[in-house]
Amino acid sequence: MATNSSLKNQISNRKNNAPSNGQGTTMKGLLNSPAVMKRFEEVLGKRANQFTASILSLYNSEKMLQKAEPMSVISSAMIAATLDLPVDKNLGYAWIVPYSGKAQFQLGYKGYIQLALRTGQYRNINVIEVYEGELLKWNRLTEEIELDFDEKQSDKVIGYTGYFELINGFRKTVYWSKADVEKHKKKFSKSDFGWKNDWDAMAKKTVIRNMLNKWGILSIDMQKAFADDDKAPIDIDNENEEVDEDIIDGEFSEVDEPGEEELKQAEDLFNSAESEGN
Repeated sequence: MATNSSLKNQISNRKNNAPSNGQGTTMKGLLNSPAVMKRFEEVLGKRANQFTASILSLYNSEKMLQKAEPMSVISSAMIAATLDLPVDKNLGYAWIVPYSGKAQFQLGYKGYIQLALRTGQYRNINVIEVYEGELLKWNRLTEEIELDFDEKQSDKVIGYTGYFELINGFRKTVYWSKADVEKHKKKFSKSDFGWKNDWDAMAKKTVIRNMLNKWGILSIDMQKAFADDDKAPIDIDNENEEVDEDIIDGEFSEVDEPGEEELKQAEDLFNSAESEGN
C-alpha cells in the first residue's frame, strides 16, 4: 500500500511535468492520475478500477455534474467508496449531485438500509409507499398499523411506513402521511433537486433516516453516513430556471495529465486524509 509520503512525491513529480499553459483537465485525466487512483485502491483494493469507471460514466452522462468542480466530484465519490456503496444513480444507494458549481454526496434510502443490515443487528428493515385504500388503522401511541394490500383503490400514494426488527427482538414501526413528509421537506430541505427527480425515493429516505436516527442501532459507518448526508447544500431553489438554461454543452478534450490546480487539490485531499488518520 502506498504511503501518503509516496503519494505526495507522485503529485510533486506530476507538478514538475505539468503543462504550463494553464490547460484544464478532463475527469478521465484526473481519475487516471496515480495519486488519485492510489487513494481509491487503498479504499477499494481490486475494485478501484471498476468504481472509478462508474464515476466517469456518471460524470459523462450528467451535463449538470460536468459543471461541478472535478475534485468535488471525486471527493464525493470517495465518501461513497469509504462506505462501500455504488454511485450508479439507477441503483439508488448513493448519489453525487451538483449544487451551484460543486458536487455533494447524498445517501439514498437503500444506502441506509444497506448500512443497517451490515451491522448484523437488524433481522428485518424496510420502508414502503402506502396507497389509497391500503391503510385501515394507525395508532400513533401504540404504533400499531393495519394494512390491507388487497384494498388498494388507486396508484395515489397517501403515506409511507417504515419498519425494523432487531436481532434482540426490539421492533419499531412508523407511519408518515404524505402531508407529514411535505411538512418535513419544507422545514428541513435546502434544495428541491432530489425531490424533483424522485419524490417517493426522497420521502422514503426521510422516513427511514428519521426512524433509524431515533430508534436504531448506528454503527460507526452509519454515524459517518448521517454526518456526511447532513452537510447542507447551497440553496438553489430560486435558481432552477437559470441553471437549466446555463448547461454547458462544450466538448471536453482528452487530456491524460491533470492540471496544476487539480494536482494542488489532490494534494490537499491527501493532506486531509493524513490528518484524519492521525
